[in-house]
Formats: sequence, C-alpha cells, structure tokens
Amino acid sequence: MNIIKLILLSIVCVSIGNAQQTPADTQSKSIAIVGGIAHLGNGTVIQNSLITFKNGILQTVAEYKKTEAISEMEVIDVKGQHIYPGFIVPNSTLGLIEIDAVRATDDDSELGTWNPHIRSLIAYNAESKVVESMRPNGVLLAQITPRGGRISGTSSIVHLDAWNWEDAAIKTDDGIHLNWPNTFTRGRWWLGEDPGLKSNPKYSSQTSEIEVYFNNAKANRNSAKAKLNLPLDAMGGLFDESKTLYIHVNDEKGIVDAIEFSKSQGLSNTVIVGGYEAYKLATYLKENGVSVLLQRVHSRPNSDDHDYDLPFKMARLLVEAGVTVGLETSGDMERMNSRNLPFYAGTTVAYGLTKEQALQLITLNTAKILGIDSSYGSLEVGKSATLFISSGDALDMRTNNLTNAFIDGRKISLESHQTELWKRYSKKYENN
Repeated sequence: MNIIKLILLSIVCVSIGNAQQTPADTQSKSIAIVGGIAHLGNGTVIQNSLITFKNGILQTVAEYKKTEAISEMEVIDVKGQHIYPGFIVPNSTLGLIEIDAVRATDDDSELGTWNPHIRSLIAYNAESKVVESMRPNGVLLAQITPRGGRISGTSSIVHLDAWNWEDAAIKTDDGIHLNWPNTFTRGRWWLGEDPGLKSNPKYSSQTSEIEVYFNNAKANRNSAKAKLNLPLDAMGGLFDESKTLYIHVNDEKGIVDAIEFSKSQGLSNTVIVGGYEAYKLATYLKENGVSVLLQRVHSRPNSDDHDYDLPFKMARLLVEAGVTVGLETSGDMERMNSRNLPFYAGTTVAYGLTKEQALQLITLNTAKILGIDSSYGSLEVGKSATLFISSGDALDMRTNNLTNAFIDGRKISLESHQTELWKRYSKKYENN
C-alpha cells in the first residue's frame, strides 16, 4: 500500500509539476515584523526595528519599543535576523527565454534594426521556472529588457510573483534601449584578417544613422500621420520625458559620444548600461547627471593591460565620484546568474564599498535609475512593503537564508513549485 501511495504521489507531482507556483493573495491583515536588524536601503540601519504594513504599504519603520500597539496585528518575531528591501535586477531577459536551446521558448529579440515599438512586457512569461528561482535569494523585482538591433525595444518593470504579465507590471514601458555602435572592431581571423582591435570604419555612418532616426522621430511627433508609424510614435516618450533612454555602451569614446548625442537631442533622462570604461569618465558623468547600470561584477578585464580586479572595483570608483550606480547581470547565462545579484554586490564590499553602499547598488540606486523609487527600493513609510527577512547577511552567499518575503505586502512562497506540491500531497497521503 505504501508503494502504491508513493507511485500515486509521484504521478500527481509529475503531472502538475509544470504548473505555475500559486502567487500570493492580497494582504488581508496588518503585519508587524519585530526585533530585526533593518537595512533600509538608504544607508540607514536600525538594530532593533519595528516594521508594520497594511494593505501592502509600510506604516511604521522605526526602532522597536514594547509600548507600540501591535497586538491586533500578525506579529513576526525576527530577533537577530536581517530585513532588506526587495532586490531589483535591471536590464534582464528574465521571462523572455526559458531554455536557450529550445527556440520556442526564446522571445527576447525581434528581426530588424529599429524596434522602439517592441514591448518586452507582453512577451514576459510570469510562469517561468527561472523567474521563480530568483525569489529565494531576495531578487523580487526586475526590469524586463529586449535584445538585438540598433534599438532593441521598450522595457518594463515587473515584480516576480504574478499570474500573468498584466499582474506583474509595476511600470510599463519605462524606457527605450539603444545599442551604441562600437568604436573598435576586431579583424575576422577566419578570413585571414588580423584579429587585433582596429578603429571601426563604419562608426561615423552608424552614429549618423542614429541621429537621422531620432530626428525623424521628432518630426513624426508633429505630423498628422504620427500614429501611422508605430516605431517612430513609440519614440515620443523620450522627448516628453515619460521614457528613459538606456544606452548600451562600454568604451570611453562611445560613452562620451552617446551622452553628447543625448544632450543634442534635448533628452534629460539618459542612463549608461554596461559602462565598462565609465570609471574613466566619473567626473563627466556626475556633471551631466548620468547614471550607470554597471556590467556584471564577476567578469574578466577586457584588455591585457587592465588591472585583474578592475570589474570588481568599478562600482567603488564611480560611487566615490558621486555617480548613481546600479548593478546589472547581463552576459553569459544571464538569467540563471540574475539570482546571484546580491553576491555581486557583496563582492564590491571586498573592494572598498561599505555593506550599506553595496546594498544601495541593488535597491535604492537601481530604483532611482528606473524611476520607481517613490514606491520601491528602500524601507520607508508610505512605500510598498516589498521586503524580505534573512537569517544572515543577504550579500553573503554563505549566510543568505530567506525565512519570509513580501511583495506589496503579500507573503510570497520561497520554495519551488515542485517542493510545494511534494509537501502538500505528502501530508495529504500521510493523513490518509
């Protein structure tokens, strides 16, 4: 009989193992988190804290005193544990690709060069098992970003516990992503060319094409037929400041040219993405009010004459100059590596930043860059109760162990869907 029950349990779990993990219900009762070490995300730490929230909104963020009236609330005692704002991963393809080798699950790019009208949000798969795996490390929000072309398309910001993309959306169509031309190219060794770096002979013509396209987009705004040209119409948000221009560029000259181009177009919301050589231009970036979503910390130097630890200390060099910096994780196996976002931030601590400065790289700084800091990115009264509790240091992979997590006050699951099902049906058959 026990063998039969085990077989039946296995069949049940396998048959529904591909189903979506059930998103959390809306918060129905006020919650008080008591006694934890609260890292607010803005540089402040409260050693013995009281955090309360109602209807998904933070009501109290203060030092805990036993005189507070919390008896009618659901009380979670977390003495000695750490409380953090939900981590935010920008420039991500989470939910756009499930399995790289299966073309049917790959929807991160479109054909063509100029695709500002392509909206990543409607391709976002809220049922992704990869998305589900972010939450146990505290990554609760993401900017879903398309790839490819000169203009990849339009990104949107989502939370990672939803039924579908409509439920997930926090900020729709937040910005347009421009891939700036490379100032250098490598020779095609397979054709017998020198594989070394050389100036890109097409650089001037490629940047001119960008200027022409933006000028056409401006002209389109004043045209009676504006709505008939979907790509150019989608560009309008850049000029009325409802969208941010994210420029993906790494080299020093390219960064300067990109920012000067943005200024010439009258664009005030510009962010550099990648920014490998941004540290060389820290003062320039600060003076022009340009933020940086910095490339993956755990990467190798691009050139033989660069410091071996340059990628590890880039964040510190920019932060010390007063530049607003967030961390992004694009690159090889980027969706899987997105769950390592807190540990990338932890590495910057070993290279000069304080833990609270490192925390800001993946919370409040990123929220500011994405334009969602009025609701997310820090634990402050009036903001969303999007946070988690860890029994240890969340920036250290050896101690980060989440015990509770909330998105907009909803207590979300931190287990995989299969684990949740196994526990549920194991208990059912044990009772029978």
